[in-house]
Amino acid sequence: MKNQILLAAALLGVSTFGFSADSKSPHAGHNAKAAAPAAKTAGALVSVTEKDAAWAAKARKDYPLEVCIASDEKLGSMGDGSVFIWRAEGKADRLVIFCCEGCVDDFKGDPAKHLKKLDTAAAAKAKAAGKKS
Repeated sequence: MKNQILLAAALLGVSTFGFSADSKSPHAGHNAKAAAPAAKTAGALVSVTEKDAAWAAKARKDYPLEVCIASDEKLGSMGDGSVFIWRAEGKADRLVIFCCEGCVDDFKGDPAKHLKKLDTAAAAKAKAAGKKS
């Protein structure tokens, strides 16, 4: 609840300095920096629709990660996982796979960080494929 209030205050531009749900906390009043929203990456996670199914199936075969993009847990270790498409205006769609639904919020907190992990894995996979040829 406290984090939700701090995030709402940060999004509304309200100062959170000195605010604490627990004034006895040794960290009371030191949450303003932590409450600042993460840098936004222009784009959105969207569910895979029937229209996207063929593209998603092909993209999944070529997916460069064997672990969750957010938690680094092995994909499939918690069931089928959650599959989404990252859509950003002017850029190609990207498949994003999570080990579980809970990791979606972690991704949304800092998409750029997680997408960088995907880019690094794709580059390494491409480099390895180039060496095999």
